[in-house]
Amino acid sequence: MDASHLTPKQQYVTLHDGTEPPFDNAYWDHKEAGIYVDAISGDPLFSSTDKFDSGTGWPSFTKPINQKLVSRFQDDSLGMSRVEVRSSNADAHLGHLFDDGPKETGGQRYCINSASLKFIPKAEMQAAGYGEYLYLFEGKE
Repeated sequence: MDASHLTPKQQYVTLHDGTEPPFDNAYWDHKEAGIYVDAISGDPLFSSTDKFDSGTGWPSFTKPINQKLVSRFQDDSLGMSRVEVRSSNADAHLGHLFDDGPKETGGQRYCINSASLKFIPKAEMQAAGYGEYLYLFEGKE
């Protein structure tokens, strides 16, 4: 897939398994309704309805929109054992999955780099070709 439209920071994160600084990224405290899509492929990955404030400084989600669009791999780099999260189609590094999320939603925390995502506001989803995902917001307002 073509990644030439990415900024240098997005390339570092998505193509070279980088991590952006906590509390210094676009979506860590973003609260607008909408979906977060893969910065490379545009695949819908996460919904604002599953986003929560984990206190870590990175966007955190309880689950992806579609499990098939997110791949998980064992990551033993940096002297720790973690589960890396990548976009299935673009193979972009997204972040990591931890088991310290909200218990009431299953206990998972998808800790995702903002640089791997593009936000599509709910009001623009239909026009941007993501109208089929508006069901995520039914009864949530």
